[in-house]
Amino acid sequence: MIPSRFRRLRPAALAFALCCAAAAPAQESRLPDIGSSAGSVLSPAKQAEYGAMTLAQLRHEGYILDDPLLDGWLRDVGLRLAAASDKPQQSFTFFMLRDRQINAFATLGGYVGMNAGLVLAADREDEVAGVLAHEISHVTQQHVLRGAERAQRDSLPILLATLGAIVAAQQAGGTSGGDATQAAVLGGLGLLQQRQIDYTRDNEAEADRIGIRTLANAGFDPEAMADFFETLQSVVRINQGDERSRTPGYLQTHPITLTRISEARERAAKLEKNAAPTAGSSIASNPLLPAGLRIQTQGPRGRGATGDYGWARERLRVLSANTPAQAVREYQQMAAKKPLDDAQRYGLAYAHLRAGDEAAALQELAPVQAAHPDSLWLQISLGEAEAKAGRIAEADKRFETLLARMPTHRALALSYAQVLAERNSKASGARAVAVLRPLLATTANDALFQQTYARANEIAGDDVRAGEAWAEAAYLGGRPEQALVQLNNLKKRGNLDYYARSRIEARIAAITPTVLELRRQGVRDEDATGRWRLGVRAGERADGW
Repeated sequence: MIPSRFRRLRPAALAFALCCAAAAPAQESRLPDIGSSAGSVLSPAKQAEYGAMTLAQLRHEGYILDDPLLDGWLRDVGLRLAAASDKPQQSFTFFMLRDRQINAFATLGGYVGMNAGLVLAADREDEVAGVLAHEISHVTQQHVLRGAERAQRDSLPILLATLGAIVAAQQAGGTSGGDATQAAVLGGLGLLQQRQIDYTRDNEAEADRIGIRTLANAGFDPEAMADFFETLQSVVRINQGDERSRTPGYLQTHPITLTRISEARERAAKLEKNAAPTAGSSIASNPLLPAGLRIQTQGPRGRGATGDYGWARERLRVLSANTPAQAVREYQQMAAKKPLDDAQRYGLAYAHLRAGDEAAALQELAPVQAAHPDSLWLQISLGEAEAKAGRIAEADKRFETLLARMPTHRALALSYAQVLAERNSKASGARAVAVLRPLLATTANDALFQQTYARANEIAGDDVRAGEAWAEAAYLGGRPEQALVQLNNLKKRGNLDYYARSRIEARIAAITPTVLELRRQGVRDEDATGRWRLGVRAGERADGW
């Protein structure tokens, strides 16, 4: 949920935060032709830079939900869709926001964010995949890039506007909790880039059409997109009497009509018809293969679900609640209406675990795990509960057995390393470092890994490695100036060997241009520990916000 310091924005700040959205030109009646200059103003590297900065600032403000199991699930679904898209070579980064507003967005560089509320509102994984496929299509069809480049040609500084909204939120006080303010803050952060897009009917129709095809190509149910559109319409009808929650955020940027729903169904039906097996139609014959050998060219539609959606949705329900105790009460209210299914019982167990009631967590988890012995989600939660309950040997045996089979599984390694770090002993720290080390080559941009690796090295007694990892975590968390200060301090240590000094100097050289550019734009992280400030010198008042 939105932190209390973001509950109110002053009018001037709100106007500044939304300036890019307001500056978008009038809607066009058609898409730019195939000779569009999209990509000529912002290079792929610059797009990726802006996307990474957006993610870093969202993480800095506490909007990002960093959880290894949820990250893995969302990434698996997203990358599977991306591989089935028109541009499988396009790089994508998928991330979850803890907010329960129904929303999703795409921004520069293939960064796609999804709110917890959207996942909780969906009935099945295919519907979530439908939204992701739609957002992926906005990227592959360059709708995002065209809007951003148009804004840049109009001399609207994307980065400055994003950071300005953050500053405005930080400077704001008060305790008002209106949803309009919440939406304004989100709009002023990473969603700012998406709101720059001039979403015409053609844009939306194209994203629907391409997205449904991508959905089907990835093995998901192509009708799921229309199903979720109908779900959103039902949410609107239910909330008709509540002005604050009448329209989900997703509908504000993706207006849905009965015509759009029917068109989505028609497209899905055509895909189903074309894919329907007839006599030999679903079987391909290759003259280079032995006679009589046939190959299935495409699997049946609608069977693309990972099988983890139930666990993911309920874990997300717990992590997006204001408190673990509130999550427990939410499950109790659900159970009062009808018995909880296995996924919901897992969610209740996880809520108990986070609330500090390990006994209740273990009691709920045991029968669910017996029914689903191969679920890694349950195994990890059982190991965490056993460790917190003092059953150290059982927890270690469970984790070590799993790790022997999957030594490079990110969620497993991070979860076990965090369990080890909680023991706060040099031996447990050393083991945590060893568990994490196989992931080092693929985690340069992984903020959660860097935080966990930093803590593990700190406990193990390696202050240099810990310092490097803390600096990386600060950089990925939207604090490049803080990262630079930490690295420069680390460089002064007398116990650095040649390799450590070389690594640190290389990172200083890489981060310095970013910090200098931010300062040139008027953005400074005063004393590298305080708030981001825009055009405000130390000691000056910021009442203008």
